[in-house]
Amino acid sequence: MKAYRWRLLTSDADATKRVSAPTTNASVQVKDVKPGLPGTQTLSVEASDLKLDKEGRVRWGPPAELAFKVAAAPGPTGRWRFDDGGPGSGLTVAKDTGEVGARHDLVLRDEAGTGWSTLARRGAGDYSLRLNDNLSDPAQQVGYASTDGAAVNTQDSFTVSAWVYLTDTSANHVVLSAPGEYGSAFTLYYSSAYKKWVFNRTDRDKNDPVYIRSLAEEEGPPLRVWTHLTGVFDTQGDADKSNDTIQLFINGRPQGDPIVLADAAPTYEPWTADRNLMIGRSKVAGAYGEYFLGRVDEIAVWQDTRTPEQIREEDRLDKDGVPANELVAHWDATISQGSQVIESPEDPDDPASTTFPYRRGPMTLSGSGAALTGEDATALVLNGSSGYASATGPVVDETGSFTVSARVRLNKALLAAKPVGYRGLVAAQATPVGKESSWALWVEKPAENVYRWKFGRTSVDSNGKVTETAIDMGQEPVGDKEWDTWVDVTGVFDSGLPFTGSDGSERFGAAQLFIGQFAQQGGDDLGLDTVQQGGGWDSDSLRIQAQRCGPCRCRLQGPFCGLTAV
Repeated sequence: MKAYRWRLLTSDADATKRVSAPTTNASVQVKDVKPGLPGTQTLSVEASDLKLDKEGRVRWGPPAELAFKVAAAPGPTGRWRFDDGGPGSGLTVAKDTGEVGARHDLVLRDEAGTGWSTLARRGAGDYSLRLNDNLSDPAQQVGYASTDGAAVNTQDSFTVSAWVYLTDTSANHVVLSAPGEYGSAFTLYYSSAYKKWVFNRTDRDKNDPVYIRSLAEEEGPPLRVWTHLTGVFDTQGDADKSNDTIQLFINGRPQGDPIVLADAAPTYEPWTADRNLMIGRSKVAGAYGEYFLGRVDEIAVWQDTRTPEQIREEDRLDKDGVPANELVAHWDATISQGSQVIESPEDPDDPASTTFPYRRGPMTLSGSGAALTGEDATALVLNGSSGYASATGPVVDETGSFTVSARVRLNKALLAAKPVGYRGLVAAQATPVGKESSWALWVEKPAENVYRWKFGRTSVDSNGKVTETAIDMGQEPVGDKEWDTWVDVTGVFDSGLPFTGSDGSERFGAAQLFIGQFAQQGGDDLGLDTVQQGGGWDSDSLRIQAQRCGPCRCRLQGPFCGLTAV
């Protein structure tokens, strides 16, 4: 035997790894078998003499399998959900609900710049930590929260994560940091210089340290959307500092390869931060600063290296086995009039509210082809050629998971007059360069008297050129009962679903279409070109949520760009 290949049967077949024997029939020791999930695992190993079969493929012998038990990973050493109090409650402590070690409650510091917000990742009834964006004077934007005592040992492997809602990019804004006497052992933050999310470590606790960074792959993260950040420090389970690494994850996806700290800075030492864990600020050259502006929610720290599978599980934010969600945009034509589709006035936390909590602003109708009218109730009526409604975005971080849903009524007579190939757009969010839709819901006419619902998610390069597309469509064409009646059409994008791309690299992202409550299994499409405005349809409601659901079929390869407008 000259080579072996192996994988855990709980992983995708594309995750199979291969190793060569040093000499024929020699044994090979593999040390990086790391199950990502607890429970019974089966290791499958095949051997090969590297000879080819008649089809020209390397031949492999029958698999040898070994079953073994994997204990559940240790729980978080700290977890803060920020659901302790609502706005105006006067509470200043966020309880630590971690599962391992001592508890470290967070204390809100500076009353003017800190508080509780109804903008929170778990939806109605949940709250988050508000930091400084209620103040216009930068000198007063000094609110933060901190533990009493160190909540994580920065000398050993650890993982930190948080949901963030950033509202400003004019300066560095820190989510989490662990300070020492002079600087911070690690910092998870937005960098105004790089225009990216960053997870870093410093080589030593001194006034002029070397900063070693794991950077986001894409510049320009969108503002006023929820984004999940994770930073991982890995000592590889040994005392050899030369193989220590850091890595940033965004919305459950790794950002580049792990950074080997000693390669980036020969002076690196895995030093221990002995001060309070900081939320919303960092320490540089002995002084605190870089205060966060926005919301922070669902912070967790672990005293171990979370696997990619565990990080994606944390990103799902499951509650009773179902991903938690937050309604982040809701336009309602039934209560609108004139030239704008207004937001729903309903705040799930305040029945007496008169404004939607996220305050996206109204959708403005085009100068022609769009009207708010209706026989049974007011609806947005579009003529299928020039009519549309638009609002300033983005409304979701489309590199993460999200759901968009609209109630639509197709006009059969108008669509029958359209040529084959016509696409009627229901809802979409544009890419930064405005040449394509990052995601879209639409109806398409692929043949005479045939119409299909579709949901697509597009990846573009920096010039706006489409690089990859994921599309799901209705299993069956639009039926007789779906014409001239209200239909709920929903698109779900699951950013955490991994698969192997055509180049062999690991990719993430899957699209799923729902018609009513039924998931569609319509298969892949060739691509999403620029869609036409309008659509020969009426709409009475558009809802967008930061969430995902069930298994998805269609897959998108490649990175995603941030979006700025609809």
